[in-house]
Amino acid sequence: MRFLLTNDDGIEAAGLAALSSAARELGETVTIAPAGALSGCSHRVSTDGPFEVETRSANVHVVHGTPADCVRVGLYRDGASVDWILSGINHGGNLGVDLIHSGTAAAIREGVFYGKPGIALSHYRKRGLPEFDWARAARWVGPVIRDLISRPWQPGTFWNVNLPHLPSDAADPTVCFCPVDRSPLPLEYRVEEGVWTYSATYQQRQRMAGSDVDTCFRGQIAVSLVQIA
Repeated sequence: MRFLLTNDDGIEAAGLAALSSAARELGETVTIAPAGALSGCSHRVSTDGPFEVETRSANVHVVHGTPADCVRVGLYRDGASVDWILSGINHGGNLGVDLIHSGTAAAIREGVFYGKPGIALSHYRKRGLPEFDWARAARWVGPVIRDLISRPWQPGTFWNVNLPHLPSDAADPTVCFCPVDRSPLPLEYRVEEGVWTYSATYQQRQRMAGSDVDTCFRGQIAVSLVQIA
C-alpha cells in the first residue's frame, strides 16, 4: 500500500508527523505538504502563476501552495503508484459544515476528482484540556485507517475522521460511524469601530443527535462517509 500524505497546517505540523507515524505501519508513504499553515483555505488552487516545490528527501516534498496543489503535484509526479491519500491530522476539528472551508478536506476532495480514495483526519480541540497527545492520536488513527482502507471504495466519496479531545487519563474512545451534521455555524461577531471579529464559541454550535458533531463532542471518534459526486 502506498499513501500520499498532506495537510493544511504545514510541513512542520505535529499532526502530520503523527499521521506519518501511523501510516508507515500500514505501507509506504510520500509526504507532499504546504510550506506553511493554510487552515481554512478550502479548495483554493494555484493556477495563475508558478509556485516552488522543495525536495527534502526522496519521499518528502514541500509545496509553496495549497493542500489541493499538494495533491495535484503528488498525482502528477507519480499518481499511478498512489493507492490512498491521507490528509491531517488537522490541529482542530473538521466537523459538519467545517468541511466546506477545510483545507484538510479539500486535499482529499481533489484526489477523489482524480479517482483516488482518501481519508481526512482531524483532532477536535476542547477548551480547558491540555495540548494534544500526538502519540496517542497516532495510536488511535492507525486502526481506523486500517479498517477504512480494507473496505471497498465508493467513487465520489471520501472518509472524514474526527478524534475527540479527552483528558489524559481517559480510556481510549470508541469509533462511531455517523452522518455529517448540516447545521450552520453560529453567527456572532464583535464589532468595534467598523472592525468585525468572529466571536462565536465552536463548542456551542448547533448539533443534530447522532451526527459527527454530536459524536465527537461526546468523546467518540466520529467517522463519516462524505458524498461529493
